[in-house]
Parts: sequence; structure tokens; C-alpha cells
Amino acid sequence: MKHKVISPPVRWVFRFLLLLWTFFAIYPLIFSVFQSLKDNEQFFTGKSWELPDLPLLWSNFSYTWEKYHFGSYFINTTIITAGSIVLTLILTSTTAYILARFSFRGSGFLYYIYLAGMTIPSMMIVVPMFFLFNDLHLNNSYSGLILLYSITAFPLGLLVLMGFFKSLPRELEESAVIDGASLYGVFFKVMLPLAMPGLVTISIINLLNFWNEYQYALILMNDALKYTLPVGLAFMQGEMQYRIEFGPLFAGLLISTIPVLIIYIIFQNRINDGIVAGAVK
Repeated sequence: MKHKVISPPVRWVFRFLLLLWTFFAIYPLIFSVFQSLKDNEQFFTGKSWELPDLPLLWSNFSYTWEKYHFGSYFINTTIITAGSIVLTLILTSTTAYILARFSFRGSGFLYYIYLAGMTIPSMMIVVPMFFLFNDLHLNNSYSGLILLYSITAFPLGLLVLMGFFKSLPRELEESAVIDGASLYGVFFKVMLPLAMPGLVTISIINLLNFWNEYQYALILMNDALKYTLPVGLAFMQGEMQYRIEFGPLFAGLLISTIPVLIIYIIFQNRINDGIVAGAVK
């Protein structure tokens, strides 16, 4: 089969369009950095679209961290995100292994029931979820939010890991059993390490989702000291009322954005490779 050769003018057009798209994607972040280094006087004197005056107000970050409790919000978000990722990996890896490697009546139906969870809009379960968690005394707790995040991330993790476990040859399990490994030994020492690309992929995807999640955190958390970063940022804006401090507000936005942006830049290739590998397998 012959492949069509793209002419140089067309390639240059595509490159220009990609550069243009890159500029529009990066510009909001650069704009936020500049805004976070200004005082209110620069905003109200018509300099909101100009470069910040010297000296740069790096103190906006420390001010936001201490005055608006962003240190506590950052710790809360880290704990909830890490706990949710660990619980999601435990639930998805064990379930995907059982459904992929063992045949029993109803396994296929159970698999599609799990995947059907991806089709349910989150807004449909907000009210019943709130009353359920309230009855279970899980409102306003790390464990409640961790459990909820893990449940919502379960279908996608199951879909990705099923592809990895189905592709592994059964001879590996048989050899491990002959060597004296138990069922748990086969899973933890043989199968789980081989599915590591899928585990890394869903971990990074879930990290991005959990870190930036706002709706459930707003509903379940009513203690200001337990807010996550997205909720804390909205609370900060509301607390300012009529005296909006634009510099600290943009600083808070960057505090909540930069960590997850760095992680995504570092691991973006793993995300793409893991999803493609799982789908192909």
C-alpha cells in the first residue's frame, strides 16, 4: 500500500496550526503567572493586561498559603488523592483479574454492569449519594470522599486492566502454581507486576481527576479545615466578598494547578502508551 506524501506547504500549514493551538493552550497559564505577581493597584489602574511592575510580588503566594489556609487545603487534597488512588488500584486490579482469568456464571453480565457505571451522569447520583453517606456517617470525612472517588473511578480502571490481564499467557500462572505459589502469590508476584503499565496509567488519570474534583468535595465537606484545593479556591473568592484581591486569587489558582500540571507533563507518554496498549491487548 502506498502512503501519500504530504507536500511541504501543507506540512507548514499544519505546523503553524499546531503552534497556534499551543499558544492558546499555554497563554492562560502564563497570564495567570503574571497576574499573581501584581497588587490590586495595578488591576484598578488599567494594567491588568500588562506585565507586572517591579518588584514582583512573590509574597502573594505566601500570603495565600497562610491567610487563606491553602497549606491545609493542599494537605487535604494530597491525602484524599493518594488514598483514593490506592483504594482504586486495589479494587480494580483484583476485580479485573478475577473477571479476566476465571470463568463463572454471570461473569460477563457482571462486567457489563460495572462498565454501565460510566454511562451514569454524576448529577443523577448527587442527591441519593448525599443521603446515603449521611446515613453512613461518612460526610465531612476523608474516608467518605476517598470511597466515593474510588467508586466513580472503578469502571475506567476495570476497562483498562481487563485488557492487560486477558493478554497474559496462562502458562505463567501454571508455572507459578507448579513452583508452589498460592493464588495470592500468583496474583501479587506474577500477574500484578506484568500489569504495571496499566496500573500506572489509571493512577495518573485518576490523580488528575481526583486533584481537580470539585462537585463531590463541595457536597460532602462542610468543615472549612477539610476543604480540598478546588473548594478552597471557591471559598477564598467568596470570603473576599467586595474586596477581591486579584493577585492572591491567581496565586491560589496556580498553587492548585502547577503540581498536577508538572505530573501530567512528566507522565503524559505513559498515559497514552498505557491506554493504547490496554486497548490493543
